[in-house]
Amino acid sequence: MRATRRSCPPLLHVATDAGTGPVVLLVHGIASSSITFYEVIPLLTPNHRVIAVDILGFGQSPAPIGCQYRLEDHVGALAATIRSLKLREPFVLVGHSLGSLISTRYAAMERHGRVATFWRRLAGRGTVSRVVLVGPPVYVSPSDIGDSRVRARVSAYLRAYDFLRANKEFTLANAAIMSRLLPKGIFELTEKTWTPFIKSMEHCIESQTVVSDIASLTVPVDVIYGAFDAFIAQGSMTIIERMRHVTMHRVEANDHIIRKRLARVLVKVIDSETTRPGRWRR
Repeated sequence: MRATRRSCPPLLHVATDAGTGPVVLLVHGIASSSITFYEVIPLLTPNHRVIAVDILGFGQSPAPIGCQYRLEDHVGALAATIRSLKLREPFVLVGHSLGSLISTRYAAMERHGRVATFWRRLAGRGTVSRVVLVGPPVYVSPSDIGDSRVRARVSAYLRAYDFLRANKEFTLANAAIMSRLLPKGIFELTEKTWTPFIKSMEHCIESQTVVSDIASLTVPVDVIYGAFDAFIAQGSMTIIERMRHVTMHRVEANDHIIRKRLARVLVKVIDSETTRPGRWRR
């Protein structure tokens, strides 16, 4: 009997490929597009080659029929796209929100076990030299959280996501209101993106491996988050804060969106050769 042939992951839309210098690859989050990084790209292009993609099912990237939008689906498409770019040098991988979970899994899969051979073949010679996570929605399974207060907060977030998935009309109506209050393209949830949204939420955010993926990395990891980020449960990132290769950066007066203040911090982190834990106020 003939073996089933592995289907090729689709290529993502490359929205930006500009500038020269060390490569920085930007991966946005759920219900958004590469416009997420509109404050960041102009600050990076003078010294970097900046590549921004739309993730699977969002922006101008394909939404394959029957896709379950598991992390493996998102990472496979990202790996195929990186391979198509023929990168020949190490690059900084930056993920925002869901994009941070995708980026961390990509970096982890690149480095370990038999699967590493497959991902290296997909990605070519370019390898991840550093991972920068912006506003990562870190939700450890409540049963694994010892602190009762943190466990209650994470459980509340997971219940909220389950409610949003189960109540389509409510979610779409409120998403339309939110999108009108934010810069165009930052948050767009419509009938067209509903399936990628709910499946990515269920299979990537609600059921995630980001903590073990970060723990498995040997490259530096920087985590940047806004003090007012409503998608981060207080105390949920304690476990990654304690990892030696992780540096945390708290940005005051910033929420989940990459606004000018956070964009400056992100660029400074990318440009720095070494980083130390700190709180950025400018």
